[in-house]
Amino acid sequence: MSLGRVTARFLAGAGAWLLGAGAATGGCLLAVSALGQGLAPAPSQQLTVAAVNRALASEAEAARPAALMPPVRSSATPLAPRARKSTAAPSLPPSSPAPQPSTADFTSGGGSVVAGCQPAGAYLVSWIPAQGYAARWWVRGPAATAEVTFAGSRKVVTMTISCSGGVPSASTTVTHGDE
Repeated sequence: MSLGRVTARFLAGAGAWLLGAGAATGGCLLAVSALGQGLAPAPSQQLTVAAVNRALASEAEAARPAALMPPVRSSATPLAPRARKSTAAPSLPPSSPAPQPSTADFTSGGGSVVAGCQPAGAYLVSWIPAQGYAARWWVRGPAATAEVTFAGSRKVVTMTISCSGGVPSASTTVTHGDE
């Protein structure tokens, strides 16, 4: 073999290796770039507190039996009840309709509560802590009063629910951490 043939083979092999290494590197960079951008477009919808509260309330309502499920609405006014009747089918004849339990939404600085009145007393249907708070203690009921306590870093908010005439009402107590 001559020196020219060896040099030509060597150069062809080195060129092929460089071409393969360049293609592999380019393919890897393209793959990493695609992963950084994601395979599907990112959703641009930002969730609001009200949307999260609605989703959590509907999830909690889905877990309850259908006969006890009232519709859920959020209340923008603190401690302003929105009374409503559930849509359960009556089991008695139309001449004597069964009384329907009522529920209401209440909002405080520590969180939101959906509460109702049952023959045995007040009942917490669901509760959602506000951002920065956690539900630390509750009496779900039915009882003379149902309570939930939301604890934050500087405040403790207790919401107490009672019933009068089958309609729930709420009172709120706020305790500051430096007291």
